[in-house]
Amino acid sequence: MEKLDPKIHGQSSDLLAENVAQLRRIFPDAFSEGRVDFEVLRELLGDYAEEQQERYGLSWSGKGRARQIAQTPSNGTLRPAPDESVSWDRTKNAVIEGDNLEVLKLLQKSYHRRVKMIYIDPPYNTGNEFIYPDRYQDNLDTYLRYTGQVDSAGLKLTANAETQGRYHTNWLNMIYPRLKLARNLLRDDGVIFISIDDHEVQNLRHLMDEIFGPENFVATIIWQKMYAPKSSAKHFSEDHDYIVVYARDAGHWRPELLPRTAEQDAAYKNLDNDPRGLWRPNNLAARNYYSKGTYSITCPGGRTIAGPPSGSYWRISEQKFRELDADGRIWWGEDGNNVPAPKIFLTEVKQGRVPQTLWKWREVGHNQEAKKMLLERISFESSDSVFDTPKPPRLIQQMLRIGTHADEEALVLDFFAGSGTTGDAVMQLNAEDGGNRRFLLVQFPEKTGATDFATIAEITKARLRSAAEAIREQLKADLPETDRSIGCDLGFRVWKLGSSNIKAWEGSSESLEPNLLASVDNIKHDRSDDDVLYELLLKYGLDLSLQIEERDIEGKRVFILGAGALVVCLSPNVSLSAVEAIGNLKSELEPAVMRVVFRDASFKDDVVKANAVQILKRAGISDIKSL
Repeated sequence: MEKLDPKIHGQSSDLLAENVAQLRRIFPDAFSEGRVDFEVLRELLGDYAEEQQERYGLSWSGKGRARQIAQTPSNGTLRPAPDESVSWDRTKNAVIEGDNLEVLKLLQKSYHRRVKMIYIDPPYNTGNEFIYPDRYQDNLDTYLRYTGQVDSAGLKLTANAETQGRYHTNWLNMIYPRLKLARNLLRDDGVIFISIDDHEVQNLRHLMDEIFGPENFVATIIWQKMYAPKSSAKHFSEDHDYIVVYARDAGHWRPELLPRTAEQDAAYKNLDNDPRGLWRPNNLAARNYYSKGTYSITCPGGRTIAGPPSGSYWRISEQKFRELDADGRIWWGEDGNNVPAPKIFLTEVKQGRVPQTLWKWREVGHNQEAKKMLLERISFESSDSVFDTPKPPRLIQQMLRIGTHADEEALVLDFFAGSGTTGDAVMQLNAEDGGNRRFLLVQFPEKTGATDFATIAEITKARLRSAAEAIREQLKADLPETDRSIGCDLGFRVWKLGSSNIKAWEGSSESLEPNLLASVDNIKHDRSDDDVLYELLLKYGLDLSLQIEERDIEGKRVFILGAGALVVCLSPNVSLSAVEAIGNLKSELEPAVMRVVFRDASFKDDVVKANAVQILKRAGISDIKSL
């Protein structure tokens, strides 16, 4: 039975090691004694190698370290919190409390290229917003101390004031590794939307060009966030924010069409009672030169039109014109003497509209609407608890319509969740169009200093609970009783970032004996089987929303995942008869491959462990590991 190495399995994916392995597969000649020979690599790359020392790009103090931190594995894990969740056993939505840098590292295996859409509203770097306090030595340790999970005092998170001298640098060091990790999670047909303002929009574009590639830039959207000018503005009233849009692969990704508006459809009439339905007249003349577009036309009412207006051409040939007229597709006016107009039927146009880059508040909402919606969802004891710049759900729903399809179980990620607007918008849109989208939100438990909600993460969860209840009540009102079970996942699972459940070896000559005794059971004493189980899901790259079957086998808890692909038993004193019953699951469930994991201390001694391995092998199970 292979034992999982806590030094390895207590960590998230080692992205650097994986990248080096890929490089070795592509360029084996560039490696010498396990190291990269850059001169050889340069020769192999030929004309693709950059020779110039000075080149176009964005550089800042700490960029190299920020790049490295994105590739440094995390020693953390995500601990389940069912008591703070809604519909834990059924939901596929998730809310994670933690530093999003560490969380993104932990999600690399389970959600690699599985996210359809990312939306983030990161700190705008106005000097007043929270900036993550990355300590490159051990970011997880900083987080655990801040949240009181390990002893510490006096830790304080401060605003990134412009007077500190590292104004843009601090922001770039914060956002760069997070964007780098986020890209790994996007599907090939995935898209990311990022809200930003004038403080960092240029730097963000440079970063995104570097991380995603300039060829994957899609658009910069202008969102009209104010419905009235600010008379107190020093220079200009800033009425808009930006939303920067990049695709994982712009050649692959295409936006979904937005619903047609009532204003668009109002242009379609049926003046001649055409059985094909509503239509609108189109202009027959166009300014572009067309060699067959200069002919005379005789109207049914007797009028002769010598040709198109000066400087223009008929847009179709005379033969095509006569074919359309014979098919009743030309409108001549009430008296039959108008300049002919080809009909465009509503049933034959795109049943949607191409997204545009100017989003006005009447269509997608504004800041005041966002505050009003938040206050409808949550009652705050103090107005200071209200976010200054929340986003309206209608704004995010617009992105969801463009970036996801209702018929697909699209995963939507927001790792700056704030008040939880993205989750609210996902649930609302699913209720509206019967969609299957699910959300994964990450929020740092930043202290608010308020009595009603101690952290922003508490606000996130409270808003989602309230939104779910409001949507549920609306569905009851709108749907017949027989249809109320249709559609909507209104729950969410809560997870909390913590240190790994697996003890790391910390041996030294002074502490050798106590560490040897402590490592007999290498699972931390205050951790439950559920804690360990979900850490295994992350290590094996399984979805956190995976449904888990639990069975009692001879008084031992046995977890069955993926219809038998993974079977986990973490109970102590496992008997050989219980092992045999676990082995029988192979023939019962018939998975293509079955992996079985025990706790190392589950067996009385090595003899029992060796016999357990043989029993499972006879059952056709060869992948057997212990923690």
